[in-house]
Amino acid sequence: MSRTQKNKATEGHLGLLKARMAKLKAQLLEPPKGGGGKADGFDVGKYGDARVALIGFPSVGKSTLLSTVTLTQSEAAAYEFTTLTCIPGIVNYKGATIQLLDLPGIIEGASEGKGRGRQVIAVGRSADLILMVLDAQRSAEQKEKITQELESVGIRLNQRRPDITFQKKAQNGVMFNSTCQLSHMNQEIARKICHEYKIFHAEILFREDATVDQFIDIIEKKNRSYIPCLYVYNKIDNISIEEINDLARQEDSVVISCNMELNMDYLIERIWQKLGLVRVYTKKPGNKPDFSQPLILTERRDGHSIEAACVQIHRELASDFRCAFVWGKSTKHYAQRCGLKHHLCDEDVVQILKKNK
Repeated sequence: MSRTQKNKATEGHLGLLKARMAKLKAQLLEPPKGGGGKADGFDVGKYGDARVALIGFPSVGKSTLLSTVTLTQSEAAAYEFTTLTCIPGIVNYKGATIQLLDLPGIIEGASEGKGRGRQVIAVGRSADLILMVLDAQRSAEQKEKITQELESVGIRLNQRRPDITFQKKAQNGVMFNSTCQLSHMNQEIARKICHEYKIFHAEILFREDATVDQFIDIIEKKNRSYIPCLYVYNKIDNISIEEINDLARQEDSVVISCNMELNMDYLIERIWQKLGLVRVYTKKPGNKPDFSQPLILTERRDGHSIEAACVQIHRELASDFRCAFVWGKSTKHYAQRCGLKHHLCDEDVVQILKKNK
């Protein structure tokens, strides 16, 4: 690939090489099959309204951060690899219960299994948000290396799934269509990539100007996870105010000092915003709303719809649903009658009515 000139004539060839490389990488990263017994992973069940994983190099302050913002005491010391397993903690904020996981520090080659890297990345894949904890003095280098390790195992940080429809068929070959002007893809490139994956009949529809890599991600969708990430720069008490200002102005970044407990409140608020958590209060007919125990809706789990609120109350409530009356920012007027697909906003009040038996 490095020897190939990049121009219109070589686009198809480069796309084929990228597909071949992605396919071979996926085969290399697959754990060996059979005969090995149960893998020694981190057995931590999901708890609360959202799960946040702390990922970073050794000795960047992950354990100190967990001990500072939760009641859990995670061992912290002046040597590397103090944390050898997954240590959970709980953050209670605005009525929501957020599970925080302190993971062992990852090293270069973690995606290949070095330093229990596979287990750390597997927990990161199951999280609703990744907190990438970085040392403010070596932040650029650490950020690039960790992002590269996560990208190599199919974790895409702060990206959304491309708007591409891909469906395998039994006949008619590879049918390619688009609803917009494409600058990176065409039918020939798509056909070559599909043939590399032994797919000879498929229907492909592009609704955005996606790249070759994004199209490969759609084909490899079983191994791809799109997870929001917040970059946390720790130990800011060791750098100048100008450097702090530059780091704080970067996108999706928070600067903190666990040692001096600086900016911790803002970090928790940014976690809340990044998770997309929404509080919804319920109301019985003829009674005042119950503001003591809100329903917490998480964007990455079930979304912010009335249907998600019904599922939280009872799994069969959605099937018996008749209508709902909503008060709050998501409505045009108070006591608006809404259906299951209505999108709720923070601190809305919902009254749900069931079908008459």
